[in-house]
Amino acid sequence: MKPKEIDAFDRAIIKALAQNGRLTQLHLADFVPLSPTAIARRIRALEEAGIISGYSARINRHALGYDMTAFVRIGLKNQSEELLTAFEQAVAAIPSIVNCYLVSGEDDYLLTVVARDLADYEQLHKQQLSRLPGLAKLNSNFALRGVLDNPFAALERA
Repeated sequence: MKPKEIDAFDRAIIKALAQNGRLTQLHLADFVPLSPTAIARRIRALEEAGIISGYSARINRHALGYDMTAFVRIGLKNQSEELLTAFEQAVAAIPSIVNCYLVSGEDDYLLTVVARDLADYEQLHKQQLSRLPGLAKLNSNFALRGVLDNPFAALERA
């Protein structure tokens, strides 16, 4: 399926909504030189095309006490369809895992995990991560600080 072509107006709408999903069409007109009705039509088209897939609040994990981010590389014993499915279902049931990617290369999966501190991560490691189905190896790296979080990177190239 060919991706929907978007223009500068669509990009401006997407960027404004990504920064503040609560903006009304009237307020969006401050950022995009279109009428609120035209903006509403464009938003509906972006939603129907799947470019805007939903709206949510950005949660500050640090404000909730989750100050540690770990990147966990996982290797499985094999890559049978049954094991991949069981692993992915188990990962989805662990609230501290915020991202999971099936990856190419030496590892099978890359997880992003949040924890309150090192002791919290140790408990998570012992009680949940090390018990994931089919686990052959698990390597953790800890983020020292965030450098770039640019949700608009792909948008600039669209």
